[in-house]
Amino acid sequence: MVEIRHQYATVRGHRVFYREAGAREAPTLVLLHGFPTSSRMFRHLIPALADRFHVIAPDHLGFGNSDAPPADAFTYTFDSLTDITEALLAQLGVTRYAVYVQDYGAPIGWRLALRTPDAITAVITQSGNAYEDGFVPDFWAPLWAYGENPGPRTEPAVRTALSLDAIRWQYLHGVERPELVDPDTWAADHHEVGRPGNDLVQLALFRDYANNRPLYPRVHAYFRERRVPLLAVWGAGDEIFGPDGARAFARDLPDAEIHLVPGGGHFLLESHLDTVAGYIRGFLTVAASRHEVREESQSG
Repeated sequence: MVEIRHQYATVRGHRVFYREAGAREAPTLVLLHGFPTSSRMFRHLIPALADRFHVIAPDHLGFGNSDAPPADAFTYTFDSLTDITEALLAQLGVTRYAVYVQDYGAPIGWRLALRTPDAITAVITQSGNAYEDGFVPDFWAPLWAYGENPGPRTEPAVRTALSLDAIRWQYLHGVERPELVDPDTWAADHHEVGRPGNDLVQLALFRDYANNRPLYPRVHAYFRERRVPLLAVWGAGDEIFGPDGARAFARDLPDAEIHLVPGGGHFLLESHLDTVAGYIRGFLTVAASRHEVREESQSG
């Protein structure tokens, strides 16, 4: 049985929760979760990878078991969440790592890569968007409207994303076999975003999300310049970040490994864990080999 360590660190005055497993001398994989969940989304993936990798999965501030300071006491932006993640990794002595990004984890992961490109050995994106192609218009229109003009006219539409029905939909849409998805997932997420004051935390991040889009050209340039090994494994039925978002990575990384999983949705790990874990294990093994060859050629 794989030992998963449930730990806390004080980062810039905030208590940050993270799950850790595997030998610390093994190659590190950092798992960055999305909205509206936490590192809990990786509870089954971590033991599937920890025999070969040192796995770290933090909860972003405002989510899961990490601190959730009030919105008037902490500036909730994707820049500030990246600051916390970057500082946590520094405290843990993690200087080189592969990164797995999903949903909100993607804009955090892209910022980490742009800040310290030499730190990133490989990228796994599971509904972690980096292209305009990925946005499903019907889903995103209310959020764009709110970000452009926050107020009583636009706020009600985005507040619905915090409801139990909306969170359940995120887990079940596009899933061919919904009976495989544990209902505790959406119940726990709804409970956490429903904590007093957390609605204002989530609204702040909704407002800031549009600021991720101008970052995309820099991310694409990073892909072209660094040629980082990338695996995109997305649910083919995702109606938040559609399959075109996965295919788009090939424009800047022609060698990207791209898989659209039939019968899977936005939270692909809930219904297709073995499929995703298999792709990751194979991908990281090949990526590590290519990295060693590249380092040898550069040093030679």
